[in-house]
Amino acid sequence: MTSRLSPFFRPALLATASLLLTGCAAAPIDGPSPATAQVESTAPLLPSLLFPGGAESFEAWRCTPQQDLVTAFGERELRLWSAHGGYRLAPAVVASGARYQQGDLSFWNKGGEAVVESANGRLDCSAAMARPTLTREQRPGVMFHGRGNEPGWHVNLAHDTPTLTLVMDYGTREETLPYRVTAMDNAGGRVALASGLSDRPFEMRLEARACFDDMSGEPFPARVTLTIDGETYRGCGQGIAP
Repeated sequence: MTSRLSPFFRPALLATASLLLTGCAAAPIDGPSPATAQVESTAPLLPSLLFPGGAESFEAWRCTPQQDLVTAFGERELRLWSAHGGYRLAPAVVASGARYQQGDLSFWNKGGEAVVESANGRLDCSAAMARPTLTREQRPGVMFHGRGNEPGWHVNLAHDTPTLTLVMDYGTREETLPYRVTAMDNAGGRVALASGLSDRPFEMRLEARACFDDMSGEPFPARVTLTIDGETYRGCGQGIAP
């Protein structure tokens, strides 16, 4: 699951109001340090950029210069994810097609074609594929779902308590564990979690960035990195709203 933002467009996507690449990459995640973080009694509120925002599907876009972008079209906004972060654009007036804008960053599309522009550059994009968003009806009680391949694994964060269920090695191992939030960056869409049990350590990181399943190519709005038992697993995921 690779999402690349070429040198041509890195400043183009991220040099708009509060979207500077340098700021996004260097900004620390706000929150308690791992040494002081405690397990809470209720599940945390995850950053909104990990969620589809009311959209019914995620779309993958292949762009020139070479890019991989993900979008989710809601009723009042467009959510767009690149390799370096997520953005929320409001509808704008346009003669034909649909246009969304935040500062100098704009997204125009008509049918399966789109143009992404900022003060520093332009991307010409074509729709690649779409994936329906996961819903609570499909995954009851789940606030966030992540998954990866080789070996197949997935993780579900409960919506009410700070617990997650790990299913590893193609479903042959399953365990439910408490977690604590060690860091949170709501604006940047990033969360760091750690085990709530000293004798069962793990770490997990969720980041609002364009992600593509490395087997199916399906688009997701978040990257998931799980470290457990001395191994690191990487995959994609999405928040699931009630």
